[in-house]
Amino acid sequence: MLYLLLYPFHDRFGFLNVFRYITFRTAMATVTALAISLLLGEWMIGQLRALQVKQVVRDEGPKSHRAKSGTPTMGGVLILFSLLVPTLLWADIRNFYVLILCGITATFGLIGFLDDYLKVVRHQNLGLRAKQKLTLQIGAATLFGWLLLLHPAPNVTVLTFPFFKNFAPDIGWMYLPFIVLTIVFASNAVNLTDGLDGLAIGATLIASGTYAILTYVVGHAIVANYLLITHVPGAGELSVFCGALVGSSLGFLWFNAHPAEVFMGDVGSLALGAAIGTIAVIIKQEFLLVLVGGLFVAEAVSVILQVASFKLTGKRIFKMAPLHHHFELLGWRESKIITRFWIVAIVFSLFALSTLKLR
Repeated sequence: MLYLLLYPFHDRFGFLNVFRYITFRTAMATVTALAISLLLGEWMIGQLRALQVKQVVRDEGPKSHRAKSGTPTMGGVLILFSLLVPTLLWADIRNFYVLILCGITATFGLIGFLDDYLKVVRHQNLGLRAKQKLTLQIGAATLFGWLLLLHPAPNVTVLTFPFFKNFAPDIGWMYLPFIVLTIVFASNAVNLTDGLDGLAIGATLIASGTYAILTYVVGHAIVANYLLITHVPGAGELSVFCGALVGSSLGFLWFNAHPAEVFMGDVGSLALGAAIGTIAVIIKQEFLLVLVGGLFVAEAVSVILQVASFKLTGKRIFKMAPLHHHFELLGWRESKIITRFWIVAIVFSLFALSTLKLR
């Protein structure tokens, strides 16, 4: 919005020329998001307490978590507000990809909000049923995936793979269910990771910083051609969104760090996961998501393996899933698990960035 309002006057006021640079607007979006989050954080936590919006801890979880019962939840509202407002302020809102990304983030946030609201009303860890939640997620992902396919873009149904510069199959109409699978999986993977103070938002911070680089590279024709990766015209503007996500994640982490003063709830985790998955789809780096969001993938896969193993053999692979609970039951302190998982997330992201040149 500021870009549209101020940049047209750059001929008269030379200093306004800075608005043409994505890097400047990304930095400003980061700072703005951080400021909004820090300024509104204490007030919003107070409002959540006043409204009795409290976390209900499930009985089958680790016993150490019972002390967290009553902590304000649905803090994801703060994340979304401090993410979307700076994005709309600093990004070019005429950009189709920016609108799609903001739309799907807000939509999945609404799904999460409904789930959290039902938990608060029922005073138990039971919101939407799994089938209900999955149906809403698939429906939303299908709608936005269809809009992406309608947008005229080169190689829109082509898949690209890390390390391979000449292998890019075109899967045609099958790309729509692939989009849906990617977005829904990413959304639920972040949701499963959100089980320890600061774990999910810290990993989101790392992933969003990585995607800020990737979106800029993919959107820059010269750099993309030099690195032999798919150039997506207009995708560079998503760097502003990623910058805002970095800032909002930093701000929320201030309050969500162990011991947490507030939890993000599904309104935050489902929206953040959907945003990360959508970015991967837009910039044609869907399979690189496995590395950028490596920690999220590991958490989700641990649940899948645990359920499959128990149903097939009656035995469990892990002491408890998702993976972070396994380490809790091994006796690791929560702060140590969080820090070490962040380190793993950083290593995954660095490896993901290295693939840009390893082709």
